[in-house]
This record gives sequence, structure tokens and C-alpha cells, in this order.
Amino acid sequence: MRSYPFYKILLLCLVILVVDIFAFYWLFSVTQLISISYIKITIYVAFWIFTIGLILSIIILKSRLEKMQAYRKQLFVSSLYGLVISSLIPKLIFVIVISGMYLTNHVFSKEESIIIVPLLGLLSGFLPFFIIMFGIFGTKYKFEVRNITVKLEELPADFSGLKIVQISDLHLGSFSFKYHILDRAIAIINELEPDFIFFTGDLVNNFAWELKGWTAVLNKLVAKKGKYAVLGNHDYGDYSKWKSPEAKKANHESIKYFYKKIGFKLLLNDAEIIKSNGNKLAIIGVENWGIPPFKQYGDLQKALVKAKGISFKILLSHDPTHWSEEVVNQTNIALTLSGHTHGMQAGFQTKNIKWSPIKYKYKHWAGLYIQGKQYLHVNRGLGWLGFPGRLGMRPEISFIKLLRKEN
Repeated sequence: MRSYPFYKILLLCLVILVVDIFAFYWLFSVTQLISISYIKITIYVAFWIFTIGLILSIIILKSRLEKMQAYRKQLFVSSLYGLVISSLIPKLIFVIVISGMYLTNHVFSKEESIIIVPLLGLLSGFLPFFIIMFGIFGTKYKFEVRNITVKLEELPADFSGLKIVQISDLHLGSFSFKYHILDRAIAIINELEPDFIFFTGDLVNNFAWELKGWTAVLNKLVAKKGKYAVLGNHDYGDYSKWKSPEAKKANHESIKYFYKKIGFKLLLNDAEIIKSNGNKLAIIGVENWGIPPFKQYGDLQKALVKAKGISFKILLSHDPTHWSEEVVNQTNIALTLSGHTHGMQAGFQTKNIKWSPIKYKYKHWAGLYIQGKQYLHVNRGLGWLGFPGRLGMRPEISFIKLLRKEN
């Protein structure tokens, strides 16, 4: 919330108030079906206590945010995100649906509309509320393994069958030091017995203090051939105010050093050459590179220097927009692994269909993409940020198997 000016916070509060006024108008109409007056009064009082309490909490939190301890600040902000979304969206849907029904009440007879319209209106409000609650308490940490097989002509024969686990966007600060939750994901990953584990950025929300106690947890990750990582946009401290440039730099250096403690090699515009019986592949990692306002710390050409002459390359780059801007048709990188989008932590997915509002911002936002002979895989993220839940977009462990494609 600190990144938003006060007038935007007041505008949000105004939106909440306006929506709630309309919601109360229709709620008042619906509750006329209740004959017991004290039940109706209880509903009205509870409605406005929640609304006023939520608005005051937002304003008070904004005014006191600078003075709060970082841990408490992060906890309160994410809790308010959840409260606002779980309150505002169901009420907005309720208002739209019941207003539309009354405007088109010629569909029902007068007698039917007295009962059917209020019931359908209430259902339209309560159903989204329960879905959001399920996303917060039911699926936020329900880790999902997604199996992907990629067939590549350039893959050296000795590396055919290579097993990769990709994880991304841990945002450890959002776990609030609940180490046992991530232990479940680590157990799943180790059972897959990967050759490589690749982490594609956003280890923290902003601060190095979020890493306290996580060394023992993440040290349990096991890969036969190696563990590699890159930084994401949240790993640079760009979304916080710092006492001095030196303080920001110290925070950043602590985050980078943490990877050594957990056995990951952090690739900062660099590459690692993997050899097997004379065959070679290059693992390339760039610092975060995104379309403005995201900063472009990444230098792909610098990272490619070590990989010169290597025919098969895997690129780790946090932001998937980097693939279309600098990789496709401009390099011979066969496979790029990214994260960043979280799939917006909300969407709809079946075997053949996937949709999320994030698709209107990012062309490549979740899953596997191909253009020519070049592939991009976008991981949906293992943690969360902002809204403390996941709706139809479970936290992802990508299990990628590489096979040599024969001509």
C-alpha cells in the first residue's frame, strides 16, 4: 500500500463505499422477505460495521504504514488485500446481477420475481465469496506438479531424457515464516528426482530479512546435476524506500549471498557449460529484464559470451516478455524458462483451455509456448503476492522432460 499515494487510497475507499451503498439498497429489498425484525436489524448493523471497519482500517494502515515493523506491515497489507477482494467483488457481482434482473423482470411473473430474483441475487453474491474463501484457505498452498515434455532437434543425444524441475516466484515473505508449508513442496520436488532444479526469480517480496530461517528448508532440495537460479524484479529492493543507496545495496547483496547458502548457483548475466561424454549444453541466466516500468538489468549478449559455440542452450529469464523481445528469432536459444506472471493467481484452466485476466497484459503468461524451433515455458509461481490466495491457478512445480527429436 505504501507505493500508492493517499488520494488513490481514498479513491479505493470511495469505491468500496459506493458499491456497499448499492449492495445495501438491494439487501434491504431482499430482507423484506424476513418477518422477524431483530434479525433484519442485526443484518443491517453487521453490514455497516464491516464496511466502516474496513474503510477505517485501510486509512489507518496507510497513515501508520511508515512506522510499522516490516514484518507486521507485510502481514497487515496482505490481510487487507484479502478482505477487500473477498468483500468488494462478491458485492459488486450481487449489485450487477440483481439490478439486471429487476430491470428485466418481465422474464418472471410478479409473483415469481418476489422470490426468485432475491434468491438468485443472493446466490450471485455468496457464490463468488465462497470461491474466493476457497482460494484463500483451500488452494493457496495446494501445490501442483505440471508435467511437460519438450522434444528438441538440437538436444545432444547424451542429454535426451533430462529431467528438470522449474520453480519460480517463491515470495518467501508471504509465507510468514511458516516453514512447514514449503516442506511439502520440497518433498514433492525431491520425489521427482530431477537432474536440474531451476529457480526463475522473485525469491522475496522486497527484503533480505524475509529469508530468516529458510536456509535449513531450501537446503533440502536435491538435484543430481545442479541447482541454478536468476533474480526477479522483486529481488532488487526497487519497491521500497531505503535510508541510503548503501542500505539498498546491502539488502541486495544479502539476497544474492543466500543462494550460496542453499547450494544454488546464481547466474547474473552469465552461463554454465554442462558436459557429458563430449556433448555440451549451456545454462544461461540473465538478471531481470522487463518492459518498462520494469527495469532492464539483464544483458543477454554478455550472458551468451561463455556459451559461444554451444549448439544447445537453456535460458533462465524471470520475465516472459524477454523471450519475444530479445530471444525469439534473434538467438538460437532452444528453451527459455520464465515466471513473473503468477497466472495472476486467478483464472480458468482445463485440458485444452486456459484463461486469466493477465492474458490481456502478457501474451505469454502460463504454460508452454513454441515459435519455430524455440520454446518458452512460463511457471505459474509457487508462492503468492498481494491477494493471499489462488483461484483456479494453483501453485506450480513444473516437471520438464527433454527428449531428442529425431528427424
